[in-house]
Amino acid sequence: MNSTQEPTENETNDESLFEQVKQNTWESLREFIVGLFNIHNDTDRDSTIDAVKKDISFRGHNAWILIFSIFVASIGLNVSSTAVVIGAMLISPLMGPIVGVGLGVAINDVEMLRRSMINLGVMMFLSVLTAYLYFEISPLTQETPELLARTYPTILDVLVAIFGGLALIVAKTKKGTIASVIFGVAIATALMPPLCTVGYGLAIGNISYAGGALYLFSINATFIALSTFIVAKVLRFPLVRYANSKRRRVIAQIASIIALIVVIPSVILFINLLDQQVFETKTKEFVSEIVRYEGAEVVKFTQDYKSKDIEVYLIGNPVPQSKINEWLLTLKETDKLEDSNLRIYQGTDRSGELAAQISGDVKADILEELYVKNETAIRDKDERIRFLEDEVARLKVREKVSFEALSNEAKMIYPELKEFSFAEKVSNNFEKIDTLAVFTVNWSEDVSRRIRSEKNENLAKWLKYKMKVDTLSVVNAEN
Repeated sequence: MNSTQEPTENETNDESLFEQVKQNTWESLREFIVGLFNIHNDTDRDSTIDAVKKDISFRGHNAWILIFSIFVASIGLNVSSTAVVIGAMLISPLMGPIVGVGLGVAINDVEMLRRSMINLGVMMFLSVLTAYLYFEISPLTQETPELLARTYPTILDVLVAIFGGLALIVAKTKKGTIASVIFGVAIATALMPPLCTVGYGLAIGNISYAGGALYLFSINATFIALSTFIVAKVLRFPLVRYANSKRRRVIAQIASIIALIVVIPSVILFINLLDQQVFETKTKEFVSEIVRYEGAEVVKFTQDYKSKDIEVYLIGNPVPQSKINEWLLTLKETDKLEDSNLRIYQGTDRSGELAAQISGDVKADILEELYVKNETAIRDKDERIRFLEDEVARLKVREKVSFEALSNEAKMIYPELKEFSFAEKVSNNFEKIDTLAVFTVNWSEDVSRRIRSEKNENLAKWLKYKMKVDTLSVVNAEN
């Protein structure tokens, strides 16, 4: 007969206790996670709005600080000093109006938006003018890595501007502003150097440099303002109320239009820069992993995102057309590179096409790479050659000078000599290896220590003359 065993009262209590503990644990974990990332409770909205309005103002002290920081940044870019550029970014007041634009749109404050736009425009004009004047009078006008790095934006610049802007406005909204975060964002987003590069491009007459740098500044400013707008909306900053309901609707519509104007181009720009970065990364991977042939080496490759052209320059053994066709087929099957055009230029090309295609910059890069690779080997070989030449010279001298004849002649000049021996000492100071001729002498007992020292010096001079060497050593046997 089957029987069903009912759960005891203790088992029921244990299950209830377990469920209760599990529920409490989950609630505690949820509260911990929410409290860890919650920024609503510690946000001072009114103080943040007042602080942003205060930073928008651009006159008096801020104007002079901006001019001086532009000079400092221009000098840093001119001499390619990263430390000087960072110092200029720390003292620059450019961030205030940009944050004001984002917050003004977010809270429908048309007055804040108007002031921010005017002050930002004045700051940009004054910055570019100051940098232009500096580079006009500066005798140093050569392109430096710091300047070239600010002539065109990349996807990394966009990401830095986004997350830097988020960090900035979150720090500003906290009760008791986190100054270190604001300084860090000022350095990371790098608003000053692009404006200095605009002035540099205008000073040297290179409009592409000026346009690219202005483009980079616009991206940084746009995404900082966009980040401010998003955070203000997430934290539910209070909207500015207008007594006239019609005016309130108009202001809200204007703010919405401006937000769309900022957001839509920003998204398109982000996607385009992301596609370009992916194209460049895929190209590097393709060249390093696919374009391989025994006896041939890639010395340079170029890529153009707009034309989708990939040009690879090879030296060494000629690559047959069948292998190149394999590369072309693989390229068409590679994601993000399907529409690309691959051109191969080989060092064995006798038609002159390679020489026509490789620009001066490419040639310089190839020579520089070859020089860097072989510099150490060449230096080591020079050291070996120098050492071998010295050894050959010493061997030739020893062939001419017989040790027996030398020792007999030394005995005739110095009758007090009881013993005369010769050996070579090889030493290494870990910079070079050297060989030293060492003569060991033993003088008669009636020769004093002082006289022995003098005779050693005289003997050394005589031996150098006889052996035609610059250095040798004479030591006493008893030492």
